[in-house]
Amino acid sequence: MTFRQTAQLPDGSARNGAEASLAVVCPMANEGSRGADFAAAVLEHCGGIANVRFFAVLDRATRDNSLELMRELEAREPRLTVVWAPENRCVVDAYVCGYRHALEAGFDWILEIDAGFSHQPEDIAQFLEAMREGRDCVFGSRFMKGGAIVNSPLSRRLVSRGGTILANLLLGTRQTDMTSGFEMFTHETLRMVLDRGIQSRAHFFQTEIKAYCRNLNYVEMPIRYEAASPGLSGPALADSFKHLWRLARMRMKGEL
Repeated sequence: MTFRQTAQLPDGSARNGAEASLAVVCPMANEGSRGADFAAAVLEHCGGIANVRFFAVLDRATRDNSLELMRELEAREPRLTVVWAPENRCVVDAYVCGYRHALEAGFDWILEIDAGFSHQPEDIAQFLEAMREGRDCVFGSRFMKGGAIVNSPLSRRLVSRGGTILANLLLGTRQTDMTSGFEMFTHETLRMVLDRGIQSRAHFFQTEIKAYCRNLNYVEMPIRYEAASPGLSGPALADSFKHLWRLARMRMKGEL
């Protein structure tokens, strides 16, 4: 594990142990029946948490019957909340929408996870264990010892590794994986992130979040990522470089 040990957030009040409440934020699109299977698997692996809710965020990117299937499951599963957000314009909007619902509902801990079994529900246990130790946030890493990437093309792996090296160099971070989207926060930590503002409109937003948390009490945990990740588009790469330089300038000014 790699971690940076610092003081907790000044107003932190996250609870430790089984009494903490947990929200799971999971954007979904075109999952079909696997969406319900994934939600059920995630809830099964949140053992020891009495108050847990799975927020499934769907928007106009969904072209199949995923919304109907998830609403059917919602009627039977009180721990599931389907969030229909047709106003979303990009994947970042979907995540932020889920974050805001979780915060407004008052949950102590918020877990972000990708649907479709690209992230493995059985990896959640180690996140919960780390949070019970009093962490402000926990980040999944595909590149540390014990982590793995399956089915993604070599080009995408190189982009993720290269992006991690460059981000660590320019932003002063020390993580082994700066682009993973499997992570967990206390209520106060995620509120701080949203208050600072997520400006990236593409995949770089995950790096932006990690940069904002660079001086908090965090830990990385090995995860297995299994998906045929598509290549990054030109606009997504441009967004990444734009906001990387912005954050680097903030760091030089002592604002990060």
